[in-house]
Amino acid sequence: MTTTTQHTPHTRSFGDLNRLMGLMTGDEKHGPAATSTLDVLWVLYDRVLRVTPHTADDPRRDRFLLSKGHGPMAYYAVLAAKGFLPVEWLPGFGTYDSPLGHHPDRTLVPGAEIGSGSLGHGLPLAVGTALGLRAQGLREPGVWVLVGDAELDEGSNHEAIAYAAPAGLDRLHTVVVDNSSATYALPGGIAARFEAAGWSTATVDGRDHEALYAAFTAPHPGRPHAVVARVEAKNAAV
Repeated sequence: MTTTTQHTPHTRSFGDLNRLMGLMTGDEKHGPAATSTLDVLWVLYDRVLRVTPHTADDPRRDRFLLSKGHGPMAYYAVLAAKGFLPVEWLPGFGTYDSPLGHHPDRTLVPGAEIGSGSLGHGLPLAVGTALGLRAQGLREPGVWVLVGDAELDEGSNHEAIAYAAPAGLDRLHTVVVDNSSATYALPGGIAARFEAAGWSTATVDGRDHEALYAAFTAPHPGRPHAVVARVEAKNAAV
C-alpha cells in the first residue's frame, strides 16, 4: 500500500472547526457556500469515509469528490483537522503561493480527489469514478460526491442522475446541500428527482449529525443513494 506523509492534526473536535475556518481570510471566501457544508463534511470524514492520511493513495480507499468547490474553507478546515494537511497552511488561503486556492486543486491539496469549482462537474466525475472502480474489480470502495442544490440546474447532472441507477452504481453516494439556491426545483423536492431516476434517497436536517449519519449509512442494495441535507437559505447563512 502506498502511503502519504501524515501531518499531526491540531484538532479532532467539531467545535474547533470554526476556529480553523477563521484562520482563512480574504475577499473571495464565499462564506455561506463554505458554512453550508461544514456539518456534512465533518460527519463524512469523522464517521463514514474509509480514508485517512495513511491511506490517501490506497486503491481500496473510499473516494470523496467535492463538487461544490467554490468556498472550500470548510473542506480545508476538515482536512486539516483530520491530519491531511498542516493547520499552518490555513492562514495563507487564497494567496499567490498557497496550495489552498479558492477552488481546490487535486495536485496541490493532500486528500483532494478532483479539482473543482465549476458547477455541474462533480457528479458526472463521480459516475465515471464508480464505473472505473467497477471495471478494475474494486467493489469495496464507496464513491461520495457533495454537490450544491444549484448545481442540479446543470444538464450534466441530469444526465448523471439518469444514468447511475440503470447502470447499477450501488457504491455511488450523492450528498446535496440544499440552501434554497436552485432555480428549477421539481415538485416534491430534490429527492423526488433522484427517486424518479431509480435512486434510494433520504432528506434530513443538514445540521443534525445523528440524522446525517443515519442517512449516510442507510442500506440501499442495488441502487445509488442520494442524501438531501437541508440547511438555512443562502441569504440567511452566516
